[in-house]
Amino acid sequence: MNLPVQITFRRMEPSPAVETRIREEAVALDRYFSRITSCRVVVEAPGRAGRGFEVSIDIGVPGSEIAVNHQPSQHSSLVHSETDELEKHHEVQPDHKDVFVSIRDAFAAARRQLEDYAEVLRGEVKRHPESVE
Repeated sequence: MNLPVQITFRRMEPSPAVETRIREEAVALDRYFSRITSCRVVVEAPGRAGRGFEVSIDIGVPGSEIAVNHQPSQHSSLVHSETDELEKHHEVQPDHKDVFVSIRDAFAAARRQLEDYAEVLRGEVKRHPESVE
């Protein structure tokens, strides 16, 4: 990818290590689709709610744009309350509290979408036969 990658940080200080990882992942996208025209990445730190890092990626391709908004999923666990009763507790998966894991997962989703887009352009997508009525 010859175009510069635009990186924005929200609610956190810019990090050279995070920027380097994002640039490495963005360059790797070129293996899945070589005609990328732009790449914008937004990394947002967890807010007060304690959710994990959110990573948004917008990839410009000829005739379209691929958007990935990776938000960490929450999982439930049963914990004992103060009254010793079991109650559900929701929290972000522990590995998504790491910015590098969130970046990895967001770019994995972007790769899948790029592969799908490339298949459509090559005409490799199966089409269902039209039903005759």
